[in-house]
Amino acid sequence: MAGTLPIPIRFRVPAGWQDADPDEAGAPNAAFVAVHPGSQQPGSLASITLDGDYRPDPATLSDIADESVGALGQVARAVEVTQRSEFGTSESPGVGQVLSFSVVVGESERELFQCQIYLSMVDTEDPEQRVVVRLVLTANPEQFQILLDDFQAFVASVRADPDGGESDSTVG
Repeated sequence: MAGTLPIPIRFRVPAGWQDADPDEAGAPNAAFVAVHPGSQQPGSLASITLDGDYRPDPATLSDIADESVGALGQVARAVEVTQRSEFGTSESPGVGQVLSFSVVVGESERELFQCQIYLSMVDTEDPEQRVVVRLVLTANPEQFQILLDDFQAFVASVRADPDGGESDSTVG
């Protein structure tokens, strides 16, 4: 069952990517999943996922990014943060990190990379509420560098959409 976001989010899916059912894509808690069929290789299909939730706690975005590293470590091997940076403003902060790890698929081990972006947004209905949205590109090493520009364009298009706009794609 697909997850939901506590606030509506608008974004643009890059060309060459297709919406996918979160359950079928192996991301049942994601509010949105897109896959890149042109990148399909045996046992590997690049994906972009979007999820998020209210975070009333005082955790920083770096703390939340650390939580994701720990959660990934429960299902993957050799999780390593290869890069992390903060961006944005104090009113609209963000954290990005790149992870490398391996997973066992069938009887073979696959090396994967993830670029995770965390955006802090204010709920326009209740400005006292903080929402943290997570955007993730997952791909094998060969796909990762090729698809990173698409992912960056996707991230740049993400906006809170209090009016539930008609253009682009919207989840919430």
